[in-house]
Amino acid sequence: MDGDLTLLGFGPEGWGLVLLRAAGTTVAVSASAFALGAVLGCLCAWARLSGPAPVRWLAQGYTTILRGVPDLLVIYLFYFGGRQALSLASSLLGGPAGLDFNGFLAGMLAIGLISGAGQSEVMRGAYLALSRGELEAARVVGMGRWLMLRRIVVPQGLRLALPGLGNQWQSAVKESALVSVTGLVETLRQVSIAANSTELPLFFFLVGGAIYLLITSLSGLLLRGAEAWSMRGQPAIGTRG
Repeated sequence: MDGDLTLLGFGPEGWGLVLLRAAGTTVAVSASAFALGAVLGCLCAWARLSGPAPVRWLAQGYTTILRGVPDLLVIYLFYFGGRQALSLASSLLGGPAGLDFNGFLAGMLAIGLISGAGQSEVMRGAYLALSRGELEAARVVGMGRWLMLRRIVVPQGLRLALPGLGNQWQSAVKESALVSVTGLVETLRQVSIAANSTELPLFFFLVGGAIYLLITSLSGLLLRGAEAWSMRGQPAIGTRG
């Protein structure tokens, strides 16, 4: 066992440094995808709540398709379809053929679209859970749409949405493992390389699981802290009335 643990060192014979870099790539892909999903989720939630009918139908179709199609298929479509689209666009513009589509970009876009579909439902539910009385009172005192959005909808909606958004973040971290099929060297890809090189698959896949568990556990601590901060000054459940 001690001999196996030396493989996690940062020396010439250890895999510690490359695993650390791979973990950083996992966090980077997940964070980029989650940020893209947050933007798409906000737009889609707005479209479903108050957009014109064609926009509502488009948003409904987006959430239905992205929540119903396997995540791995979406990544394949972006990676291989993206390369074909780039090559076609380059040939039409007289550029070189056979352009490659970056695995990081393909994974980030694919997971971002998947996350956006989930986040839109979280944000829509948070808005629908807002007190109608407060919104009506804001309109009565003359608050404009943007002022009401800044002072009531966003602060209270975000507080209600935080638990669901936390789950979406954890899902994005775990879905980032699927990006390994594009050849991007993130955590799962790196532990696979290490397992094949050392012929110690059980050890390195357990290490990979520990890395993902560490990332999600630290994320959970931060998310619980954010939830506690957002609830400051709010009455505890069961104390109202």
